[in-house]
Amino acid sequence: MDDTLDVISSSLASSLRLWRGTNAHPAAVQPAKVLQLYDIEACPYCRLVREALTELDLDALIFPCPKDGRRYRPRARKRGGQSLFPYLVDRNTRTALYESADIIAYLYREYGQRHPPSRLMRMLDVSSSMSASAMRGRAGFRVRKSIRPAQPLMLFSFEASPYSRRVRELLCELEIAYLLRNTGKAVWQDLGPPRLRKALFPELPVEGRCRRELLERAGRVQLPYLVDPNTGSEMFESEDICRYLLENYARA
Repeated sequence: MDDTLDVISSSLASSLRLWRGTNAHPAAVQPAKVLQLYDIEACPYCRLVREALTELDLDALIFPCPKDGRRYRPRARKRGGQSLFPYLVDRNTRTALYESADIIAYLYREYGQRHPPSRLMRMLDVSSSMSASAMRGRAGFRVRKSIRPAQPLMLFSFEASPYSRRVRELLCELEIAYLLRNTGKAVWQDLGPPRLRKALFPELPVEGRCRRELLERAGRVQLPYLVDPNTGSEMFESEDICRYLLENYARA
C-alpha cells in the first residue's frame, strides 16, 4: 500500500475508535516487574487491552503472536494451555489472564485502582474495534519470515497513533518482541501534532513519565521512536523505522 494511503487508513482506524488510547491518566501504582502481553496487533480484542495500557500509562513487554507464528505462540500455549489472545502475564501478582474484558478489569483494579469502563461501553468498544481492524485489512495479522533479535527492541508509542500503529503491525508480522513504552498525552495541550504544541505552548513543561524520558533521550517528543539495543540504533519516523526493520530482520 502507498505510504500516504496507509497513513490515511491508519488514521481512519483510530477515528473509528474515537481515538481511544491517546490520553494517559496514570495508574495509581506502577508494577515493579514489567507486564507481559502475548498479542496480535490486528486483533480487535488485543487492541482494547493495549488502549487500556496507554490510558493507564503502563508499559508492557509485547510478545507478538501473528497467525502461523512459531516464535511466541507455542510459549503462550504451553504456559496458558490455549492459543487465545490477548494473554496477559503479571509476574508481580503471579496472575495470568485470557479474555480482554477480564484483563482490562484486572489492570484497572490492580494498578489504576479505579473502575473499568461499563458493560455497555464494552459492547460499543468491541464493535468499533472490529471495524478498526477491518479498516487495516491484514496488516499486523499474518507472520513474515524474520531473524530473531538477541534482545527485545523498545518502542515509544501510544495506541491510537496512526504512525506508531504501522511500526507495531510490522513488529507483529516479524514476531519481534519489544518493550512497549506507552507515551500517551498527559495534558490537553499535547493534543495535535508536536509542532503545534511547540508553537502554541513553547514554555509548557513536558508531562508524563515516558514523554519526559523520551525528551531527555532524544531531544524532542515525537512518536514513534524505536530503540534497538542489538545494533545501538535509535530513530524517529515510521517510514524509516519500518525500512530499518525490514532491512535488518526480515528475510526471504
